[in-house]
Amino acid sequence: MPKYKLFLLRHGEGAWNKENRFCSWVDQHLSEEGVKEAQQCGGLLKEQGYRLDAVFTSLLTRSIQTAWLVTQAMGDEWVPVLKSWRLNERHYGALIGLNRAELALNHGEEEVRLWRRSYDITPPPITESHPFFFDIYNDRRYLTCDVPLEELPRSESLKQVLDRLLPYWNNVIVPEIKKDRTVLISAHGNSCRALLKHIEGISDDDIVGVTLPTGIPILLELDSDLQPVKPHELLGNQVQIQNAIRKVEDQGKAKKTDT
Repeated sequence: MPKYKLFLLRHGEGAWNKENRFCSWVDQHLSEEGVKEAQQCGGLLKEQGYRLDAVFTSLLTRSIQTAWLVTQAMGDEWVPVLKSWRLNERHYGALIGLNRAELALNHGEEEVRLWRRSYDITPPPITESHPFFFDIYNDRRYLTCDVPLEELPRSESLKQVLDRLLPYWNNVIVPEIKKDRTVLISAHGNSCRALLKHIEGISDDDIVGVTLPTGIPILLELDSDLQPVKPHELLGNQVQIQNAIRKVEDQGKAKKTDT
């Protein structure tokens, strides 16, 4: 029997999700569709009888905004929300801002798939010549981190995401879960994938095939040792969920775009 319930949530669609660009640490708000996704997520959780006790987000607006909208839809606006850079999206380095489909056209779909989904491949690092470098590293939110600004990543593999996420998971989130509190982590595609890999023991090879759509709550039921009692479950209309997964997977396919 499950002792604890944990929800993971990839934020609702952002402006650059819509444009099929690597957003990463560039701060973006939700698109109109992303707002709807977050509201529908909160409505679904409320309809199914769930209540939240604690919420964790990254430092990025699309993650925070999603948490606001979910808790508002549930009538749980009062629930504490804690934020950490350790839940940020994977840092895609020099790929930030680039269109995935155009990259696939120029470099091949398999190369882009490895950049997006592999466990231990790191993209080229961002440098000061990158058009979004100073947008990220001059942002005062990163002066609040538990590491100096110069030690923040310039590029990451999924393995590195998990490495920087685990201290926060073990020291901050796990104690809340063990107080028998229902926790929502409103984060990003790769920070959620990294946590799923850790919790469920997904292999380095198999994590490549794990795709998470925006705005779909993921339920994890855990025993007293925080081991899953069954595979994670994406909640909602399963046909719509599979269509959303295919949409995300198609982002890395080669096709000419106007963006």
